[in-house]
Amino acid sequence: MSHGSTDAPRDRENGELGGILDAAVSGNRLSEEDALRLFMVSDRLVWDIARAADELREAVIGNQVTYVRNQNINVTNYCVNTCGFCGFSRKLGDEGGYYHDPDVIREKAALAKRRKVTEICTVSGLHPDFNAESYVEIFTAIREGAPGIHIHASNPMEVAYAARKSGITTLEVLRMMKDAGLGSLCGTAAEILVDEVRQVICPGKISTDEWVRIIREAHRLGIRSTATIMYGHCETVQDRVRHLSILRTIQDETGGFTEFVPLSFIHMNTPLFRKGIARAGATGREDLLMTAVSRLFLDTIDHIQVSWVKTGVKMAQLGLLAGADDLGGTMFEESISKGAGARDTDYLDPAEMERLAADIGRPLRQRDTLYHLI
Repeated sequence: MSHGSTDAPRDRENGELGGILDAAVSGNRLSEEDALRLFMVSDRLVWDIARAADELREAVIGNQVTYVRNQNINVTNYCVNTCGFCGFSRKLGDEGGYYHDPDVIREKAALAKRRKVTEICTVSGLHPDFNAESYVEIFTAIREGAPGIHIHASNPMEVAYAARKSGITTLEVLRMMKDAGLGSLCGTAAEILVDEVRQVICPGKISTDEWVRIIREAHRLGIRSTATIMYGHCETVQDRVRHLSILRTIQDETGGFTEFVPLSFIHMNTPLFRKGIARAGATGREDLLMTAVSRLFLDTIDHIQVSWVKTGVKMAQLGLLAGADDLGGTMFEESISKGAGARDTDYLDPAEMERLAADIGRPLRQRDTLYHLI
């Protein structure tokens, strides 16, 4: 019995996909249509995409898997915003709300230093009383507690908030932060860089244009940043591609992104999910494709990080076989994902990272925030 009638479209589809993957591995830039096509794959061809991304990763970066010894300091969970994907924030007077004063921040920074951490990361709620000086105070306390440590902190939303509260420009805030010791900016608060989606999931946050403008300002001042996406809630595949395209355009102009970090939506304790607006997070197929497609599409961002906090360590290891080269940080203290319902988010021992890397035949290397090997 002939199968030709059903096999022909399938063969053509495989051929088209193979052409896209061959082009990417050869160093040719993918179009948005190419990326869309890759994201839509839902059968065993997913493995072909992962393999191509892994080949490209080896060509660009080599075989090492990197990580950074870092510690999070969440200064406060009081926040003026009410983002639908957040289970972390509290209003003043709420049970479980906290604010760490400079003395506590100094102590936490000193503890990080004793743990041989090279990076302190801080992203916090938008405290009703914060202004530009508040962030200067936070960075100063970190610097006093841990002299010489790299401060990877804040994000475009916090910069915009500080500017508004102090009646100055975002450029002035960034200069103040840099003078106070900011080493690099978190590329968070990006979520999905499509305003129609932002209006649903985080209506209080800055617009796409403002996020892009502040990131460009930071890069022009020599403040590098990460790039992120939060996916698996109520965005479309087209929205994901649009987001990646915006990041690629910025990187073409500034070269300021150190890495791309896909953040899989943690749904359990979030208002978005409880109200039925968002789905129950991304699937494993989507997690794998997000890593692989970002490696193939973001051809000017060298490093793709897997977030073990968001996907768990087993899925993170598979991401290392699908184009990722970095395992992120040790963390030591993590509250944002935990607040949304994620488990085991506090610490990943480098010995466990070593086990995961060795299991796929790759060496583990410690790096600093800007990807210099230690």
